[in-house]
Amino acid sequence: MSATPKEPASVENLRKIADLARLDLAPEEETALAGQFATILAQFELLAGLDVSGVEAMVGASRASDVYREDLPRPSAPLADMLRNAPAHTAEFYVVPKTVGGAGSSGDARDARDDR
Repeated sequence: MSATPKEPASVENLRKIADLARLDLAPEEETALAGQFATILAQFELLAGLDVSGVEAMVGASRASDVYREDLPRPSAPLADMLRNAPAHTAEFYVVPKTVGGAGSSGDARDARDDR
């Protein structure tokens, strides 16, 4: 089933969307993508016109149900085994670079490598 766009999506609208998505598009990309975007919107218009009364709503693509197991405590792997392959760790924890709050961290991974 194919739909042709009623009118092409404007390059101006595409620029707004690209800006929201933080995309930097060349002018020739804008023209090509505006046409593709118009085709996609036409498909959605086609879908919006379908009669779906009596069709049960789905929350996912699969109707498989979750498989549950009994939640019983069981032993964890020994701490030494867990830390053995970590690139950096302290005596009890993994050391990871700080990713939130700016540059620098209180536990630089390079400093902790000698603690193994």
